[in-house]
Amino acid sequence: MGFLVDSHKGGCGVGGGGGGCFRSLIRRKQVDSVHSKAPGHHRLAKELSILHLIAIGVGSTIGAGVYILVGTVAREHSGPALFISFLVAGIAAALSAFCYAELASRCPSAGSAYHYSYICVGEGVAWLIGWALILEYTIGGSAVARGISPNLALFFGGQDNLPTFLARQHIPGLDVVVDPCAAVLVLVVTGLLCVGIKESTLAQAIVTSINVCAMLFIIIAGTYLGFKTGWAGYELPTGYFPFGVDGMLAGSATVFFAYIGFDSVASTAEEVKNPQRDLPLGIGLSLSICCSLYMLVSVVIVGLVPYYAMDPDTPISSAFSVHGMQWAAYLITAGAVMALCSTLMGSMLPQPRILMAMARDGLLPSFFSDVNRSTQVPVKSTLVTGFGAAVLSFFMDVSQLAGMVSVGTLLAFTMVAISVLILRYVPPDEVPFPSSLQETIDSVSLRYSSQDVYEEKAAIHAGTSKDSKLPLLGKAKTIEYPLLVKQEAQSNFVLNEGKRREIAGWTIAATCIGAVLLTYAASDLSLPSPLRFTTCGVGGALLLSGLIVLTCIEQDDARHSFGHSGELGIDLCVLIPSKMSSHVGFICPFVPLLPIVCILVNIYLLINLGAATWTRVSVWLIVGVLVYVFYGRKHSSLLDAVYVPATHADEIYRSSGESLA
Repeated sequence: MGFLVDSHKGGCGVGGGGGGCFRSLIRRKQVDSVHSKAPGHHRLAKELSILHLIAIGVGSTIGAGVYILVGTVAREHSGPALFISFLVAGIAAALSAFCYAELASRCPSAGSAYHYSYICVGEGVAWLIGWALILEYTIGGSAVARGISPNLALFFGGQDNLPTFLARQHIPGLDVVVDPCAAVLVLVVTGLLCVGIKESTLAQAIVTSINVCAMLFIIIAGTYLGFKTGWAGYELPTGYFPFGVDGMLAGSATVFFAYIGFDSVASTAEEVKNPQRDLPLGIGLSLSICCSLYMLVSVVIVGLVPYYAMDPDTPISSAFSVHGMQWAAYLITAGAVMALCSTLMGSMLPQPRILMAMARDGLLPSFFSDVNRSTQVPVKSTLVTGFGAAVLSFFMDVSQLAGMVSVGTLLAFTMVAISVLILRYVPPDEVPFPSSLQETIDSVSLRYSSQDVYEEKAAIHAGTSKDSKLPLLGKAKTIEYPLLVKQEAQSNFVLNEGKRREIAGWTIAATCIGAVLLTYAASDLSLPSPLRFTTCGVGGALLLSGLIVLTCIEQDDARHSFGHSGELGIDLCVLIPSKMSSHVGFICPFVPLLPIVCILVNIYLLINLGAATWTRVSVWLIVGVLVYVFYGRKHSSLLDAVYVPATHADEIYRSSGESLA
């Protein structure tokens, strides 16, 4: 009899039924380890340290938007309380950063949110997240590139004075405005990314340093002018909250998107020398630096000029011009150009790695998974994405599509928070094996078959249920590791653990549904009042009850060991959980409260993106579903996978190694 095995293979054909389709959507892959690396697989170069990660995080986050955003938000929402809006938005972004930090340190492989979703949720959701991120980085990079030439024009006295090879040109026959400067810059960044991760990160660090120096100039020079002139922007009869607390919070929702970019750090996880230590620090320090710079700049600029008198297009330059420092505009413009270049690098860096991760899993053609032997970067994926972004930035004005960038990011943030809850309460307890190891699995199972009779008799004598799905769990551990206490043979433990996982799983699902209902009803003012309040009540009840239940029940013991085990010869974290907690890395605090609040915030922002944005994104997602149905599902590396209990995984690996030797 042996241990129970399972296969998630299924089809959607006439004879396959709908069950096979559903099972393909929920099949989950193993956390990458030395066992899951295919022979001949070329790995990315491990070159990055904490300083490199900070350069990537800060460079990807601080874009030119902050040079404009402070004026718009201050005039329309926050007033002098602009720095509080940045603080609240920074705290909201930190919720996602905490979740990213835990998953990145546990599962340090390329793919970021796609990778985490595939491990914790399933293939279907992971595919949609990866597909949405492809859209985000493509449009985001193109939009950033299109914004560089207008800023360069300020150095030449206007758009008309730009050199011909940099200026935008209108093609009458096609009614298209082409931007050669944007396309050239995208191709330059593409070439830089192909050279190597260390070299491209060094270039991004230099560009980011110039941008940070420009912001420090704004802070220092602005502070001097503020004390010299008396901080006129804070001496107003309307006080610090002219639009009320609601206006300040509305400003926070707007400036929240200025923090998008720190997730680029997680996409480089496979290239970090010490991921368990450096990834959480890189994400946390990047976000802290960005939040501090945003708040200091907003404090200074709002104090120099009354919020209602700020120029919505050039708030910082005009604030210095009012005080006789017109020359400062050139420094500020240089900072904006460097910010755009740095953000362009940050937008183009993650996409090839996500394509590579999806191709490794068989969901995309293997062409995208090739890693160059000399540079140890996915050159083919980088060239394809770079060429696509260059064409898009050359021909199209993608400013109207900029809202689509936020959808991919917020979906990823939401799914990462859900993955943390799943990892803590119902982590995967099965390991997928290729069907080529079926003989090894059968032999290991038969090795225990003679012990099953004894185990069942012992179970009957001890009162253990014969229906347990893991009849050898306690016996196997007791034989190989006699120092472990044999608690699994007690019936209450088996039944309670299974019930606990079931309750936790349904509670997480109900919590997510409650968050959607609550945020939708709170945001849609067109709903009839009775329906709106009822929906809010139901959503709030589900959300609150989910928080209470998850707080009361115990988290899964496997949370201490779940994740990457480094370069050890065997997955010790599976075998000796109590000894491996120090190898897991960063642990997200305040679970389940923090992930649930994170889910609530991100879903609220998703719902408020607007119908036009969701219509465009839906078209892209429908295309993604078709690609998955007709290609990804049929070529998935888990198509013929055989799932076995994690407790027997390493013995199967050892047996397969011995048979090959």
